[in-house]
Amino acid sequence: MRPRALRAAGFALAALVTLAAGRPAAAHDFWIEPSTFRPAPGERFSVRLRVGDAFPGEPVPRRPERIERFALVGPAGEGEVPGLPEMDPAGLAVAAEPGLHLLVYDSNHARLTLAGDKFERHLAEQGLERVSALRKERGQSAQAATEIYSRCAKALVQVGERQPGQRGHERVLGLPLELVPEADPYALGGGPLPLRLLYQGKPLAGALVEARAPDRAEKVSGRTDTDGRVLLSLPGPGFWLVKAVHMVAAPAGGDADWESFWASLTFAISERQSAGPTVRDEIQVIGRASDLTPSPAESATPTRAG
Repeated sequence: MRPRALRAAGFALAALVTLAAGRPAAAHDFWIEPSTFRPAPGERFSVRLRVGDAFPGEPVPRRPERIERFALVGPAGEGEVPGLPEMDPAGLAVAAEPGLHLLVYDSNHARLTLAGDKFERHLAEQGLERVSALRKERGQSAQAATEIYSRCAKALVQVGERQPGQRGHERVLGLPLELVPEADPYALGGGPLPLRLLYQGKPLAGALVEARAPDRAEKVSGRTDTDGRVLLSLPGPGFWLVKAVHMVAAPAGGDADWESFWASLTFAISERQSAGPTVRDEIQVIGRASDLTPSPAESATPTRAG
């Protein structure tokens, strides 16, 4: 696991910007949204990053200083997702071989400070009652808190026709916090999806895992068991975002109170997925780079070079 060392430069300014904004930036989900989840072998497709607490979210331009890892992982290995700074889409990818591939994005730290009541709401929204209980025990519930956070995003891409018995969904990519599907969502066509949540490579128990879709009001959620496993019953096909958040005490010696990791997994199941492996489903993302404004949630000063 790569160390996530803190950089002091720019922290004070980032905190002031966050306080002035008056919005809990870390309360927003972050995900990968490619222009298609079912490209043909050799087809070039764009990769967008998005942030928000509701769909469609806001576009996140490519910021090299925030990136630790931005890659496409497939049967032939791992390759970087290239792109231009400050552009949306954040990258372009192409997979020559058929099969399941994983887009992966790992960021360094951003930082924010929230007033006590806002931080407590933030904890409640993300299922972090354990942290809230610790703050209460220490008499800190009303105190402001400084949090450093990083992104651990994945997207599952089916390249070409799905072959019976194909593997790849279960790859563990070594992210600090990682959602790993234990069944291929493209084989299920909706229904119960088993997942495992890993923190620093080990099962994380008691974490809230949620799945939501743009065309559905309800969320599907569950808590991980002692083995880090959870079963989410997806009510149907379509675009799905699965997410989880974990928070620990910030490293000693820094000037932050808490450190959080935000994991996400996206995939898109066709309406006719269960009818056979040749069905293609393309998710089109609307927007032009010229229309974009950097999101305050993702523009905080990084804590180390990307």
